[in-house]
Amino acid sequence: MGIYGALSTAVTGLRAQSFALENISGNIANSQTTGFKRIDTDFVDLIPDQPRKLQSAGSVLAQSRSTNTLQGDVKSVSNSTYMAVNGSGFFVVEPSIGQSDGNSLFAGTNFYTRRGDFDVDKNGYLVNGSGYYLKGLPVDPATGNLSSSLPQVLRLSNNFLPAQQTTRVNYQLNLPLVPQTAEYREAKTPGSELLNSSDFMTLTPDTPAAKLGAVGVSASTTSSSLLANGQSITITEGSNPAVTFNFTNSGANTATTFNITDPASDTLGEIMALMNAQLAPNSSVSINSNGQLTLTGTGTAPTDTLTVAGTSGLAFDTTPAAPTVSAALSRAQRPSPITAAQAADFNAQTISGGTVTVFTSTGAPADVQLRWAKNDSASSGSADTWSLYYLQNGAATGSQPMWTRVPQDFSFGTDGALSPEINEVNLTGLTIDGVSVGSLKLDFGTDGITQFNDPNGTAGVTALSQNGYPAGEFVSVAVNDNGRVVVAYSNNQQVEVAQVITANFNAANQLKRLDGGIFAETADSGSAILDTSGGVVSSALESSNTDISEEFTKLIVTQQAYAAGTRIVSTADQMIQEALNMIR
Repeated sequence: MGIYGALSTAVTGLRAQSFALENISGNIANSQTTGFKRIDTDFVDLIPDQPRKLQSAGSVLAQSRSTNTLQGDVKSVSNSTYMAVNGSGFFVVEPSIGQSDGNSLFAGTNFYTRRGDFDVDKNGYLVNGSGYYLKGLPVDPATGNLSSSLPQVLRLSNNFLPAQQTTRVNYQLNLPLVPQTAEYREAKTPGSELLNSSDFMTLTPDTPAAKLGAVGVSASTTSSSLLANGQSITITEGSNPAVTFNFTNSGANTATTFNITDPASDTLGEIMALMNAQLAPNSSVSINSNGQLTLTGTGTAPTDTLTVAGTSGLAFDTTPAAPTVSAALSRAQRPSPITAAQAADFNAQTISGGTVTVFTSTGAPADVQLRWAKNDSASSGSADTWSLYYLQNGAATGSQPMWTRVPQDFSFGTDGALSPEINEVNLTGLTIDGVSVGSLKLDFGTDGITQFNDPNGTAGVTALSQNGYPAGEFVSVAVNDNGRVVVAYSNNQQVEVAQVITANFNAANQLKRLDGGIFAETADSGSAILDTSGGVVSSALESSNTDISEEFTKLIVTQQAYAAGTRIVSTADQMIQEALNMIR
């Protein structure tokens, strides 16, 4: 090559070092630019085509080397809409191409950036510091699922969030084995923890009775001493068909007609046997311990009633006997509603089950107060059984209904679990303090209600929430670590409205750089691979990946290399001058 080749090679070196200096200068200038990716310089040697033994070092060519895949430091910030990409992806953005009637227009072109300093502008768009608009996927607020697969510029609405009616109340608690009601703490006697239904309702006994004759009768008493020819008696128990018995002094006995002079029916015991054959299994006739003929209903429904009527000259005394309602019988009945006049006694015999505020379709609130009453216990020979009541009208007075029973018994086995298991109860036409709430579901879940001993004798509520809310005003917006854009409202609701997407490339360093930290897709980079899994860090920004100390080191090397190159040019010039001086 000679002196001129050396001079030419030195010039390429100077040009390459100048190019490297320009990159170093740009890197240092952008050391504080959000999301900036530094440009390194690669030097490529250019070898002339020569025989192997005559090869020379050749000249040099400088070219850029991208560092798009090298992440800068991620720092936390206070702005809730700022975010940083966690990994090697890029935010998908788009520039505005103009405005129409004050609204930004877009061409649908995707660009990519690591610059995540997005703020909400006056039109509700998320725009970063370079003026590019964030793109993502819309989210269905009702289901939380993506409602589209096509990226679009995200725009937030500051409209009111409509109210949502309460349709489900999640309710879980532990009921104490012995509820320490006010009456229990005062009496401290077994059974005083139970609700005494007779304090709140007029009870109809399960086994109503009617007197049919004078005291002193027995099975051997002759029928003719109590009954006469032509008499009859009609017996009705509950909803069962009425049965009429006729008494004669002639003829054979039939199913409901008895000859009081017949040897087969001339005693009271025989008459009772014939009657019971027809009355079973609904009721029966027997003689009590006082020697009194007694008619007894055997139905199990608390509302069953027994009526007796004579049709002609009946000698029986049909005045109903005054039944004694036992404690067991009173507990078997469930009073509802509880009037305002009875509220003090009711509160003294029950325990609080918590309070939850529910909402109508227009957002009107209603406070649902719950109380539990224990109706029966295993210590009395029955299963542990509870009833749930809610406050229907807190302003009720006198005989107006105040508390209403939920139409469901809650019975527990010896293991403290519901038996049978109850996962939910539907309440229809619910009205609280005059507010029509509508229908809702009490959702207990699996094993949501238990009965274990509690030393305080109170209900331990572990979950009491509902799915309704009033209308809310737009308050703020944030991006969470899942990449969801979340809008907060004045009613304490947070609604996910969009999903931030990121784009990955097989050759991210082959992207084309544009102003503002923006990259464009190229044939060498490959197509964007969109990721909807989030991959962002919220309330954070990615710094420039420029390392000042490293750039200064490269600056020193570049400066020395450039100076050395100028020495080559000077030396080559001197050698040429010496060659020219040979002809003088």
